Amino acid sequence: MYSISNFEPRAYQLHILESCKKENTLVILPTGLGKTKIAIMLAVERLNLVKNSKILILTPTKPLAEQITKEMKESTNISDIEVLTGLIPPEKRKKIFKDSTAIVSTPQGLTNDIMNGLISLEDISLIVFDEAHRAIGDYDYVWIASEYQKKAKYPRILALTASPGSDNKKIKEICSNLFIDEIEVKNREDEDVKEYVQDMNVDWISVEFPEELKKVKEYLDNVSNEVIFKIKNLGLVGSSQEYISKVQLIELQRRIQGKLARGDKELRLWQGISLAAQLLKLQHAQELLETQNLETLNTYLKEVLEGPSKANKSLAKDVNFKSAFIKVNSLIDQEFDHPKIKKIKEIIQTQIEENKKSKIIIFNHYRNSANLLEKELNKIKDVNAKLFVGQTKKSGTGLSQKEQVQIIEDFSNSVYNVLISTSIGEEGLDIPQVDLVIFYEPVASAIRSIQRRGRTARLKEGKVMILITKGTRDEAYHWSSFNKEKRMYKTLTDLKQKIKLKFQKTLSDYPKKEFVIVADYREKNSPILKNLIDENAEVQLKQLKAADYIISEKIGIERKTVKDFVDSLVDQRLMEQMIKLRENFEKPILIIEGTENIYEIRNVHKNAIQGALSSIAVDFNIPILYTKDPKETASLLKNISLRETKKQTEMQKKLK
Repeated sequence: MYSISNFEPRAYQLHILESCKKENTLVILPTGLGKTKIAIMLAVERLNLVKNSKILILTPTKPLAEQITKEMKESTNISDIEVLTGLIPPEKRKKIFKDSTAIVSTPQGLTNDIMNGLISLEDISLIVFDEAHRAIGDYDYVWIASEYQKKAKYPRILALTASPGSDNKKIKEICSNLFIDEIEVKNREDEDVKEYVQDMNVDWISVEFPEELKKVKEYLDNVSNEVIFKIKNLGLVGSSQEYISKVQLIELQRRIQGKLARGDKELRLWQGISLAAQLLKLQHAQELLETQNLETLNTYLKEVLEGPSKANKSLAKDVNFKSAFIKVNSLIDQEFDHPKIKKIKEIIQTQIEENKKSKIIIFNHYRNSANLLEKELNKIKDVNAKLFVGQTKKSGTGLSQKEQVQIIEDFSNSVYNVLISTSIGEEGLDIPQVDLVIFYEPVASAIRSIQRRGRTARLKEGKVMILITKGTRDEAYHWSSFNKEKRMYKTLTDLKQKIKLKFQKTLSDYPKKEFVIVADYREKNSPILKNLIDENAEVQLKQLKAADYIISEKIGIERKTVKDFVDSLVDQRLMEQMIKLRENFEKPILIIEGTENIYEIRNVHKNAIQGALSSIAVDFNIPILYTKDPKETASLLKNISLRETKKQTEMQKKLK
């Protein structure tokens, strides 16, 4: 028999556990109040109930996986608990999965293992989705949950989060994607939780937006207003709009790209694409100016001025944009900066002087700004600050997962007393006894705001300070997050009454495989494979000499994104691939996927692209089909396969 050890369950945890035993449950509990302990108790229950079964816990990152594994080993008598990540070779992953009773895994590698047939979800009696607010859109949690419901003999799902967000539609999507039947939600004010909650003092620290920076803002506003005027004149947004939000701009770009992909060649669409890109860049520059520091802003402005895109070149010619850049450089030469820099140094210095053993976490949305803060804060006496960021990016700044784990351990052991973290530190990391959490800027997301605050007041009283620049988007983000959080709890209360949506299906509800597609093993990470499996395809991964997908002996399909197509043309792989495709298949097909404008991907002359397309279609006699995204590509592959199967069946009947 499996059992828990080394901790005494709290009353609210036992209450929540009773729901989790009976139904697939979404548990929403403030950070530090033992969500993982509920998962551990349920894991023990399921292993004892369903003999010879396994437990699977999914979490977004390796540091979280390591942390959960350690907690599970300390809290149960389960001896064979293992971590699976994408860094482990596939065959070794297969053996670990087979030999373990409890597996803690990141979702990406697990998805590949399921698609490749290396592991089966059949004997999993419980899947735990940690940080369940991620279970939206194309995130791997969604597909894994669907496969689990189809394959498991005795399925049970537990979803954990400190905040699923404030949007009713999004919360319903999470519940639907994870087949949730019940919601259990607690907050810091609930009677059965209060005694376990430490006091959290939240202060909003306002700083003035200096006149010097207002002048830079004036230059950027002038450019923005001119771009908005042009977009309105093209009839792409309402003529009365004074401001176009980031969300609206992204939607505008998507809509225009869709029209261009369908063959609409209106000049205003090409102009609109460039203007929308310009405005997005300007809004980003304005945000850096208002909320960050001049060095980060200067780096970004320089990238825009030197960038090769049409949008960059248009901004580089603008007098106001160049004036903003010159003014920023002048202020840097004068050693002038955003007042947040001075304020945060004062806060840190005061905290360390009051308590030399203090542990402080600073959250900063931008990696470059966080990097600058590390340098500035290490100039303060008795401060040993460390940057905590995600994995390495093109800029070269980044940490491996092993380094992330080590930094958290060093911070816990007081090797560092200040941790400067980007969003990587917001989710789930168990960092006890943090005295002060500082938001360098407010965040508009209720999820992220709750996650950030949850780093303190876990084992003792804690403080939260949020820096807000007066009269800027800092204020807007702060109130947005505040109102979203209030709305979240109301939405959850209402939804809890209506959650009996009966998402569950039995195995007989799922149709058998309709068709077989052979895919090149290099496509194993493509979302097309998940979509094919959702379309009831049997996918076989093999090393192919030619083509990415084989429908039959006659039909081979090469699939390229718009960017892949242009890149392969530039590096001269394209024609060689088309030759192989033509030589190996009687009916070769090329699919080009994406809504981007093929003529603006790289600095390639229009004639070269049209020449390549003409040669493929005419010289090689290879049809070119277009799809907008992986889902549409998978649907097209299905239709081609079913059509081919039908033809072969009819031919066999005639031969008989």
